[in-house]
Amino acid sequence: MDPNYPWPPLGQAWTDLPESTRAAMVAAGAETWEKIFHGRATYNRQWRLARPPVLTADAFGELNEVCDRIAQLILEACRRRAGTAGELRRLLDVPEGETRLLDPDEALHDGLLAAYRPDVLFSGGVPCIVEYNIDSSLGGGFDADTVIQRYAELYRSRDLLDGLRPAPSLLDQRFVAIRDTLGLPEGARVALLMDFEADYPGLDDPETFIRILSPLVDQARPFGIDLVIAPLATATLDEESRLVVGGAPVDALFRLFVPNRVTPSAGLDAVAGALAAGTLPMFVSSAAWLLSNKLNYAWLWADLDLLPEPDRALIRRYVPHTVALTADQLDRALAGQADLVAKPAGGSAGHGVLIGREMSAVAWEDGVRAAIDAGGNILQRYHEADRVAMDFVQIETGETVSAEVPWSLAPYLFGRTGSGALARVGYPGCEGVLNLARGVLMTGVLLTD
Repeated sequence: MDPNYPWPPLGQAWTDLPESTRAAMVAAGAETWEKIFHGRATYNRQWRLARPPVLTADAFGELNEVCDRIAQLILEACRRRAGTAGELRRLLDVPEGETRLLDPDEALHDGLLAAYRPDVLFSGGVPCIVEYNIDSSLGGGFDADTVIQRYAELYRSRDLLDGLRPAPSLLDQRFVAIRDTLGLPEGARVALLMDFEADYPGLDDPETFIRILSPLVDQARPFGIDLVIAPLATATLDEESRLVVGGAPVDALFRLFVPNRVTPSAGLDAVAGALAAGTLPMFVSSAAWLLSNKLNYAWLWADLDLLPEPDRALIRRYVPHTVALTADQLDRALAGQADLVAKPAGGSAGHGVLIGREMSAVAWEDGVRAAIDAGGNILQRYHEADRVAMDFVQIETGETVSAEVPWSLAPYLFGRTGSGALARVGYPGCEGVLNLARGVLMTGVLLTD
């Protein structure tokens, strides 16, 4: 890991491919986009990608190392302030009971970094890690892995993969992490539970959604896991306080629901009961979710003088300057509107984000004052996402269009091991906030040497 790593231009790995290869890849994607994206989550009804982003393997590996180290620094910053999940919750001013299944006495241990996905913009040619999602309930993984494997199969069938390969399967690496982190025996029965009352495309039809996810059952088997996929609400307890899913007790839980937004249910109560009884190893502890709080970014910057120079250099280069948005920051926020963003510290999916340069002075001031009054917000330096040429298919006409769009990258690290990544790609005419709710297009990435 080199704090001064010379990042290649974001689109260079693509443009370095032979022109004939690039043209053939776009043409193939334009012909088969319906198959490539069948069943994948999106709110966009106008555009589909005609190809995935391409990165050099070297740059992708460097990014994973940077992300891994900064995740460790986040945990260390929390440990300097708190010893347990309960102490950290209070410091973050998270209301008691908001983070479900939280054991307040749980120590802040290394195992909380079993699963994380940072969100990375490239700004001025350099990665900018705007936030961390540290938890097992990391969205987009199934879509990213499935889409890039379908692209790879398509290109392989047309002899277009020379020097190219899909990023390693994040789904495979997650199963490795689940098995190793929980110390599961061969053939362990593991429940993958989801909250089907959550806001995500397709969850309104649980039967179809579970059928779409069913290939995960076969994918888990080589890793010694007997996976059972079910709605959280259907879980129960047996007389020995073991969690029962699909008619039989399970050996462990893969939690794929967000602990501060999960819908209360008898199934959630059953999970809580099994955890309290000590009969249910869970991937991962709800305490990990507290590490995702964006106030932790302010702590990284506040602690710079306590860190060795290599770590200080990483934070300065890759983490946007962040402070808690309190009344003493009001003057700075108003004076620096064009260069600042205000965000809920515990938010996600772009909800409540205020981008100063996209608002009038009056709207910005009103929003900042409201955020200060509400509490629980941060003020962060704005980094504009670099725009890169990408190729799209217009759904209605079938026309292929090239456009300069912003996109972000979210590498998945399980068991502190890099694997695949989710690329959130903007579309022609899109706004600057890249998330699923605003129509972003999602895919995995190809790597080249």
